[in-house]
Amino acid sequence: MTSRLPSPIYPVVDHPRWVERLGAAGARFIQLRLKNLDPETLRSQVIEGQEAAARHNVRLVLNDYWQLALELGIDYIHIGQEDLDTTDLEQIRAARIAFGISTHSHQELDRALSVRPDYVALGPIWETKLKKMIWDPQGVEKLTEWRRIIGPDMPLVAIGGITKARASSCIAAGADSVAAVSDFIASDDPEYQVRAWLQTCSS
Repeated sequence: MTSRLPSPIYPVVDHPRWVERLGAAGARFIQLRLKNLDPETLRSQVIEGQEAAARHNVRLVLNDYWQLALELGIDYIHIGQEDLDTTDLEQIRAARIAFGISTHSHQELDRALSVRPDYVALGPIWETKLKKMIWDPQGVEKLTEWRRIIGPDMPLVAIGGITKARASSCIAAGADSVAAVSDFIASDDPEYQVRAWLQTCSS
């Protein structure tokens, strides 16, 4: 189990070109979340992302698709609660691949901690329009609560509605790393956002 994450910022992207762009700008922990692709395109894009990650010293996280992550030797896998029942965590551990788990409630946190992940994510911290959520915004206070429950050594990721202006409050509340989608890939200057987020979250 890791004691820290590779970076205080954690961009979540929908295409491997972002791994190249954000990695070149200084991001070192990037999640590749690919949806609705045929198997050949999926595999090709994951490999493209993996190659970009290697060029820029990025620790790449693949959302779901754990079998492909095992086959290709991806650094991390991110697992949603709905996928825990069908994911072979023992195979993942045997391959020495780290994994994180999404949580939205005490029940989900208990379940996540029972399988000893390498990090837990809490969200949505604020309202998000990118993904339909059944959960109300958690607020930064819940990050402090999660930190108290999980202890000082388990890495904690904040996600959901987070902007650069909000990121430092998540770190102050107990998050090790702050994840976001729109503030990076929907920005007019994604490279600037990486540098600005790193300054904000590292100060």
